[in-house]
Order: sequence, then structure tokens, then C-alpha cells
Amino acid sequence: MGAGGQAFLGQLMAALRSHVLLDAPADAVWRVIGDPAAVADWFPSMKSSTGDTRHRTVVLGDGSVLEEAVVTHDPARRRLQYRVTGGDLPVAGHLGTVDVLEIDAGRSIVVYSTEISPDSLAGAFDAAISEAVAALPAHLS
Repeated sequence: MGAGGQAFLGQLMAALRSHVLLDAPADAVWRVIGDPAAVADWFPSMKSSTGDTRHRTVVLGDGSVLEEAVVTHDPARRRLQYRVTGGDLPVAGHLGTVDVLEIDAGRSIVVYSTEISPDSLAGAFDAAISEAVAALPAHLS
């Protein structure tokens, strides 16, 4: 297996990760991150989003639509995982994981990991996710 990838149904997937340290309690951050339907509220490259704790549809800034299955919605662990299952982009495999980790009573860290194939989509996904994670502090203030 090559560097930076993981096997998924026989395909090599690009592995991406972004994180941000927040001066906000983990429970407050989870109220934002843990609402799958409201992802467009804090994710700048998304125009709109709808759904629930099982399914989500997002519309990107260019009008492209992504259909997603929520794999894990775990408020106790503050973890959200989802897969792109369809839509306008040629995603062959995908798993996104967002963890909100408590550092202490007033600080937390958000770690957003993504595995995606084909590799040609990795750059665009990485840029969009990095932008969203970097914008979280302003969104929470």
C-alpha cells in the first residue's frame, strides 16, 4: 500500500486531515458539528444542506450536489462520520470523520479526517475542508 492511502474495496484512497484548536467547550462545538443538516452553516464551500442523522444532501457553491449517508452520529463521543454515496462528483470511495475532542472545560480540538478516491478529488476536498476547519473559530465567536 502506498504512502498516504488506505485500501477501500480494492482501491487506494487519499487520506486527508485538518484540525483546529478552539477556545470553546467541546459540547458547544458539538452542537454545531453534530447537526448533519446544518453543515452548510459553517462550511464555506457549501451553499446549502439538508438531512438528518441518517442522510444528508449538500449543494456546493458551484451547484454540484452530493448525497451522503451518515455512518456514525455519536453525541457521547462527539463523532460524526459520513460517506458520499452519490451526486454530481465522480466520487468512487469516501469516508469523512469529524471528531470534537475536549482539552479542558473551555477548550477543544476539532479533527476532520477524510479518505477519498479517486486521488484527483483529494486537492479540492482538502482545500474545502481546510478552509471550513480554519473558519470554525470565527463561526463560534
